[in-house]
Amino acid sequence: MLSFIGYFLIILLVFGVLIFIHELGHFMTARACGVTVKEFAIGMGPKVLSWNSKKHGTKYALRLLPIGGFVSMENEDGLDSDADPNDPNSFCNKSVPKRMLITIAGAAMNLLLGFVIMMVIVFATRNLGSTVVARFADNATSSEQLMVDDEILKVGNTRVHTWNELAYEIMNSGYEPIDITVNRAGEKIILKDVVFSTFEDSGATFGQYDFVPYADEVNFGNLVKHSFFRSLSTVKMVLDSVKGLVTGRFGIDAVSGPVGVVGVVEDVAKQGFMSFLYIISVLTINLGVFNLIPFPALDGGRFLFLAIEGVRGKPINRNVEAYINLIGIMLLFAFMIFITFKDIMNLIN
Repeated sequence: MLSFIGYFLIILLVFGVLIFIHELGHFMTARACGVTVKEFAIGMGPKVLSWNSKKHGTKYALRLLPIGGFVSMENEDGLDSDADPNDPNSFCNKSVPKRMLITIAGAAMNLLLGFVIMMVIVFATRNLGSTVVARFADNATSSEQLMVDDEILKVGNTRVHTWNELAYEIMNSGYEPIDITVNRAGEKIILKDVVFSTFEDSGATFGQYDFVPYADEVNFGNLVKHSFFRSLSTVKMVLDSVKGLVTGRFGIDAVSGPVGVVGVVEDVAKQGFMSFLYIISVLTINLGVFNLIPFPALDGGRFLFLAIEGVRGKPINRNVEAYINLIGIMLLFAFMIFITFKDIMNLIN
């Protein structure tokens, strides 16, 4: 049996791999675009190990704090007084499209990894639930309007293609009466204010599906289809979570850092290796989506500055951008410290 420390080390290893994949995306794209990479680092803070590439001059480093990583490029912010301002291999001297590509490459790698892992899970388990109602649970509230053999097309305004999508949308939106669009005997019908039972978790209310679907036929096309839409649903889950935090639907108790994730991983790991793989897929997709949020210091924030530069035809004042990103980094670190403290206190209590 693994101890808490054991699971914590596993989580650190997983996060380390996901961060490596993220930074590798930036690194490889920068190299492909002809940008000089000064350092490729995993972790933050003091260096534990480092070595220099004689071929390219890049320093590779492993740093003490396993909370991130970075790829340092030549004159990245255009403020390096020691750099040659006319160096064609400087990041700041590359075209806007190339800098955009380098900026989002890390998140793209995380999303790609998440999709690949999800495909492995789907192809291995072959659990392909459809959106057609097969039978209802006892005392199912939705059976007052839904019928057996109804093919559910939409939950609210969201199109659903697989059981995984359908179950998530009911959970996310079915905590209150919601419209359900179905195909009933070839006729498209909108069922108004369908009611599902609910449950609470971390201070928030969720809908609970109360029926079982028919299974889709197991073939290559359906396996690919379910892999794609299950990944897409996970992306939407991350976006909905961020939206829920901003709007106040979800409280701060719903947010967890590496310490809080340990308990989740421990519970999931006991359910089997595929469940553990699913959590890794969710984590890497979460990392990719989170980094694309247009917030200062995140890849999405940097991408936004580049988009503005592309529209204006000239960059925003470099010093202003640097200060905004510094504030963003400080806010992110403060939030990370707060969440870690909260997770530790929950663990103690």
